[in-house]
Amino acid sequence: MYYELVRLLHFAAIFTFAGALVIENIAIKPQVTGVDAHNLAKVNIVSGVSAIFVLIFGLALWLWVGKPSEFYSSNPIFHAKLGLFSLMVICAITLKVFYSKHSKSEEEVIEVPQLLRLLLRFQLVLLVVIPLMALLMARGIGVSS
Repeated sequence: MYYELVRLLHFAAIFTFAGALVIENIAIKPQVTGVDAHNLAKVNIVSGVSAIFVLIFGLALWLWVGKPSEFYSSNPIFHAKLGLFSLMVICAITLKVFYSKHSKSEEEVIEVPQLLRLLLRFQLVLLVVIPLMALLMARGIGVSS
């Protein structure tokens, strides 16, 4: 029972994170207004909070409910997945800093650096790769016999 609940909450957090990330990617432009920056900051907060829940429920699945933790701990694909998730979080923190700096800006137009837009696109790529790794991992690929 706990396994199903934690797994459901993990998936809900993942879908919330993915939705916020897609909204950010749609809304980001080379130039945004102060209102746009404020709204993007709100979406980024949703993204950050959902990423925290993804981590919390993922840790619960790894360490407390479901398959034994050794199933995941000994799998290099799991470690790669954690590394890519960490990279995604670092990208999100970089974006958070930009949004926080400009969310209360009085400027009419705010230039969004190309690097930030690339980081958002990179997060979308990771959003495709990480579930593929989870699928492989769940099938036992990468576990030494």
